[in-house]
Amino acid sequence: MKPSLQTRLGQQLTLTPQLRQAIRLLQLSALELEAELNEALESNPLLERGDEPEASFGETAGSAEAAPAGDESGGDPAEAEYEPAEASEWQEASTSERRHDRDDGEDSATAAPVDLHAHLLWQLHLSHLSPRDLAIGQALVEAINDDGYLEGPLADIQAALAPEIHAGEDEIECVLRTIHQLDPVGVGARNLSECLCVQMALLSPDTPGLALARELARGHLDALARLGPLRLGVQLGRNEADMLQAVALLRSLDPRPGAQVGGGEAEYIAPDAVAYRHAGVWKVVLAAGSQPRLAINRHYEGLIGKASREDDSYLRGQLQEARWLIKSLETRADTLLRVARAIVRQQSGFLDHGNEAMRPLTLREVAEELGLHESTISRATTRKYLRTPRGTFEFKYFFSSGIATEHGGAASATAIQAMMRKLVDAEDPRAPLSDQKLAEVLKSEGIPVARRTVAKYREAMNIPASNERQRLG
Repeated sequence: MKPSLQTRLGQQLTLTPQLRQAIRLLQLSALELEAELNEALESNPLLERGDEPEASFGETAGSAEAAPAGDESGGDPAEAEYEPAEASEWQEASTSERRHDRDDGEDSATAAPVDLHAHLLWQLHLSHLSPRDLAIGQALVEAINDDGYLEGPLADIQAALAPEIHAGEDEIECVLRTIHQLDPVGVGARNLSECLCVQMALLSPDTPGLALARELARGHLDALARLGPLRLGVQLGRNEADMLQAVALLRSLDPRPGAQVGGGEAEYIAPDAVAYRHAGVWKVVLAAGSQPRLAINRHYEGLIGKASREDDSYLRGQLQEARWLIKSLETRADTLLRVARAIVRQQSGFLDHGNEAMRPLTLREVAEELGLHESTISRATTRKYLRTPRGTFEFKYFFSSGIATEHGGAASATAIQAMMRKLVDAEDPRAPLSDQKLAEVLKSEGIPVARRTVAKYREAMNIPASNERQRLG
């Protein structure tokens, strides 16, 4: 076989270093971007912080409308239906807070959240227990979940204490009864029945309905939830008034005592864009914190051509990297703004009317509208947040699949879930709607959704099955 030369014509996408950097920055969250820029500022002397841009809602620069361009309407920002001044103040405060980053430390400290375990241990140390009982109590507290219930059998506590302490179940049970009396009362119970009985033990003996409520808590909670108080009362030979009185007492107790205390530290989200309504038109502006400003250090730039050959080469390389980074930041901000504008334009019904007006939307639709690749839209919507009058949502929240309706349109999964939530909230607690019944109601509204789809949406919303939603009375 003789070697030969052939000419072929083809297209090939080459990822330049600049393009790789732009793609990487686009997929970063606001916090990750801030960390990336801080690292770049430390390593590149040609970079410095630029002046933070002022959020100007009254100007068209840097903002976008959710209506066609021909519907442009200026006017005084004071006429806005969703006050842009409030968003501007919020942005300035956010920027200032990030810039100072608690430099002074004055009035910046927040009260530490009270943890349930720490709350119980603090009380244990004040209970005058012996060192041995205190060690047992600490092991028990560590096994209590956030709802206040003891997880696992006492044998697990014995194993956790060994080999330092060999305690019998009776001894552990004694310390557990002490924990039951701590605040919140009923914490450390092993089941709902025990939790309610512990709380009722502190009530006055002449409390109306106390005896029957204890009887129900000890052996009839499942039947009560399944049958309701009236039908269960017939089975137990109790009259309606006594049953309703006992059930009212049970309902006054706390089935999740641990939830009264603690909760993790509040997490705050800094939006990347803000949607507001001005003169009847939805507009979008990038949040100040989402577009950090970098600039070229003029002092070091002025040294180029004057320094030694080695230093000059280094400075030129750093200058090129600095320019690439600034350009990539501008590209990122432009892409986020375009995507946010497209989302608001597509989901203006949601902003006006709520979840039930959410329309189906896919990454491909937005990509085709903006002339970008789907992967770019995916990166631009991951861990990016839009602040609206209805709350702050991740960009991805506005994307969902749809189901064709009998009227020729389409309903998004979010809209269907909102309708399901409304139906469940309004149902008779004694006769909850089954998945099949929910599907039938939705079909009567023109949305032909299958029962298994209803079940999938219900589970996604953490709504229990109908047989588990039966409530007391």
